Amino acid sequence: MPETYTAVLDRFEESTAVLLLEQDGEQVEEMSVARDMLPRAGRHQDAIFELEISDETVSLRYREQDTAQRRANAQSRFDRLSSELPDERPGKD
Repeated sequence: MPETYTAVLDRFEESTAVLLLEQDGEQVEEMSVARDMLPRAGRHQDAIFELEISDETVSLRYREQDTAQRRANAQSRFDRLSSELPDERPGKD
């Protein structure tokens, strides 16, 4: 039976892509694959893929909408947190 993961492209190490594998929203493993194995549209940091492993074969499908949604959620969290920071410029109380 194939195993299915959400895989997030963490980084490149020369010609290798390092993927962080998630199940149920938790990182469970790290996996390295050849950069050329990634779909061309997903060859960027934080790209999200559906990864399926079965009988020693690995398939990756780029999830463009999930990637865009995760990026938007992260930006929203950043904006919200940065607006909560106190203004520490000189002369501000």
